[in-house]
Amino acid sequence: MQRLKTGTVLFLLSTLTLAAVLASVTWAGLLGIPSEILLASRWLAVAGLVAYGLKRRSLTTWILISMVVGAEIGHDLPAVAVNLRTLSLVFLRMIKTIIAPLLFATLVVGVAGHSDLKQVGRMGVKALVYFEIVTTIALFIGLAAINLSQAGRGINLPPAPKTEEIKAVQKSASEIIQHVFPENIAKSIAEGEVLQVVVFSLLFGVALAMLPEARRRPLLSFAESLAETMFKFTNIVMLFAPVGVGAAIAYTVGHMGLGILVNLAKLLGTLYVALIVFILLVFLPVALIARVPIRKFIAAVAEPVSLAFATTSSEAALPRAMEAMEAIGVPRKIVAFVMPTGYSFNLDGTTLYLSLASVFVAQAAGIHMGFGQQLLMVFTLMLTSKGVAGVPRASLVILLGTAASFHLPVEPIFIILGIDELMDMARTSTNVLGNCLATVVVARWEGEFGKAHPSSVVQEALTD
Repeated sequence: MQRLKTGTVLFLLSTLTLAAVLASVTWAGLLGIPSEILLASRWLAVAGLVAYGLKRRSLTTWILISMVVGAEIGHDLPAVAVNLRTLSLVFLRMIKTIIAPLLFATLVVGVAGHSDLKQVGRMGVKALVYFEIVTTIALFIGLAAINLSQAGRGINLPPAPKTEEIKAVQKSASEIIQHVFPENIAKSIAEGEVLQVVVFSLLFGVALAMLPEARRRPLLSFAESLAETMFKFTNIVMLFAPVGVGAAIAYTVGHMGLGILVNLAKLLGTLYVALIVFILLVFLPVALIARVPIRKFIAAVAEPVSLAFATTSSEAALPRAMEAMEAIGVPRKIVAFVMPTGYSFNLDGTTLYLSLASVFVAQAAGIHMGFGQQLLMVFTLMLTSKGVAGVPRASLVILLGTAASFHLPVEPIFIILGIDELMDMARTSTNVLGNCLATVVVARWEGEFGKAHPSSVVQEALTD
């Protein structure tokens, strides 16, 4: 068995090396290698990855492999890849069915099952303070990055696309506040309004906690059972994750092509570098200060972060992220409270992206904005972005609304539209990573990290 595993690894390394060498030699113009040989070398490398995955039988490994396979299909067979979008949409639809019942059940258990409502309020204050500090730092890092790279300078503005229209939606402060509170919980669930579901669940949990024990226990038991059932449901849906993720990557590459990076590499690179700097200068020190077990934490978040990166959907990663945080010692009551709240208030990657993209729009339009004007614009963006997690192209809609408010042209935003999916991968995975870290920080802040043990259902889901 050991020889078999060693042989598989050697085959994988050999095929990857061969494909990389042939591609590099061709790119450098040293040899004119036929395209058929290059194609065969790439698919041989893919075969090596698949053989390795068959030996590992790890869901995280298969998700990463499916991303490579999907990219290869998108590059070599774009007509086929575009039609694979249906598979990724099926996966996302199934994930979205989990979100509302899982949030409702875990929040109700976290609030009503808690003997001390004052602690719930205390956790809420701590979480919000942490969220606002971290997102503000993200905002300034985004500003610094785009002002240093000047990625928008020298852009030739194309005409706005006719095939895809995005309408700018401007909301007043009153409308934004009203939008937080649900008028019909069924409507909120149907429209994927995560923040409204969270508010309803919190109030429901508080009301349930105020009932006598005899009246509270039946509903609390139902919520506990529902939470366990939804974790099982998640485990079933996740079996389809490699197919859904691979299809999503294939569609992205097949739809846009790899050449899209040529003209927009500077903007894309600015975002990725800024997010890496943010992770190293903010997340890492926070983790060290909170005494987070780094290796254990990285192993736990690898799967949800890779899911978020591949699908560009925070919702796709939410169930697995909640399970992972519970598995490393964060009590469910804290996971159930901090994680969903963070999905509305702790969008670190999105905040950094919005600050970067808004100044890019001004640069591309040739409009000089002072630091004070930039701050006003990005703070407006930060406020209007609350509660938009899970809304398709929400960041672009917000950008269009803000551009109208600050009298900026919309054409540069349609440039961003071309690589929005690639940028969304980075900002969404950063959002998920930030929310996972926030749950550990709050748990440590409350002195409860490591004191809870995950349920058997969660342990089973994470060991599959």
